[in-house]
Amino acid sequence: MSASKLRSRSANNQKNTPNSRAKGAKKRARRSARSKQEEAVVDRGNKKANSHKARKKATNSNTSASKAFNPLKSATKNAKRRPHHQDADSGRNAIRSKKTKEPLLGRASTATRDNTKPYFIEVDSEHAGQRVDNFLVARLKGVPKTHIYRIIRKGEVRVNKGRVKQTSRLAEGDSVRIPPIRLTEPNQAVDGARYSFLNKAILYEDDALLVINKPSGMAVHAGSGIKVGVIEALRALRSDIAYLELAHRLDRETSGCLVMAKKSSVLKALNEDFKTNSLKNKRLDKRYLALVKGRWKHGQRRITKPLNTDARRHGERHVVVDEAGSYASSIVTPIDVSPAASLLEVKLLTGRTHQVRVHALSEGHPIAGDSRYGDMAFNKELKQIKLFRLFLHACKLTFTHPISGALVMVDAPLPDDLNVVLEQLSLCTNS
Repeated sequence: MSASKLRSRSANNQKNTPNSRAKGAKKRARRSARSKQEEAVVDRGNKKANSHKARKKATNSNTSASKAFNPLKSATKNAKRRPHHQDADSGRNAIRSKKTKEPLLGRASTATRDNTKPYFIEVDSEHAGQRVDNFLVARLKGVPKTHIYRIIRKGEVRVNKGRVKQTSRLAEGDSVRIPPIRLTEPNQAVDGARYSFLNKAILYEDDALLVINKPSGMAVHAGSGIKVGVIEALRALRSDIAYLELAHRLDRETSGCLVMAKKSSVLKALNEDFKTNSLKNKRLDKRYLALVKGRWKHGQRRITKPLNTDARRHGERHVVVDEAGSYASSIVTPIDVSPAASLLEVKLLTGRTHQVRVHALSEGHPIAGDSRYGDMAFNKELKQIKLFRLFLHACKLTFTHPISGALVMVDAPLPDDLNVVLEQLSLCTNS
């Protein structure tokens, strides 16, 4: 018998032993148990699926009558999906075709909007020469200026595909990229009638510009913690003026001549004049009246001291004399003096922030009522004679008219409260 047949017979004999038959029975039992468990799992899954289908079928049958398209219901459903800050206009914009290039940003007076894509604006001739920040402020109503400056610094705003500074000037035909920005409508529209007193403050007006005698305590524009400034109030009060922008600025506590332009070309020309004001430039002459502490002994004097206008103290701007600062020059002429105080006329040759106040302090004669750079004890004494504000007034402004070329001279009379203080100190303005 061959060896292969012997091995086969031996294997068959081993399978037929009692032990081998017992092991085989156990294996078959285990396989049967696993099979039953798998079947049970499948049955549970099928039951759940059938139950879900039954519920779905019942729901569909109950709502079959409402399957027709309902525009109102659809709009409501879409509104729920949108962020809470979008309004109905945004909902309609969201339904537009994705291929449309029309920006979601619409009129400045609309409610809160949320732009999803950047868009571009081409600069026309009317806005050529305008600064980038002013261009954006005029178009992004409701957006805080701090946010506008931030997106400029981060390079999100681009002109002709390049980064720009907030002071950069635009040219006709420039393409301005505006990034996605959430616009929020102010909580309440400015009530122009509330600021009707500004009509009486107008010193000069024609088709190109407007000059007012700004009251002390009113900021020239809205900002941090200030909802309404002079420019916002006048825009609401004078709805007949389509374009109105500040040609320069005055401190909040300073009163006097403030110029606004009614045309962008006029604004550009005035900005240039205020920027290049000096003894060599006869197009502009700005003069202030200031009451300072002590007797002024220097006669007429030119003060030329550079100023660091970026310095801070306790988180607030605090301009200081600094050799590394910007060039600043003033000509001071005494009008009337006394041992306690002196009345000075200051002609500005430059227009640095807080220039008159810091130059006066640097000469040892701080301005009366100045809570930032002044002498606190001196200010306290002056409160006894009813001085509760900064005694600094932009009294005279002479400039060349940007259109006619004529010389315009504007005088802003000294406010009554300041005249009372001068009377108490036996000082006069020689006017």
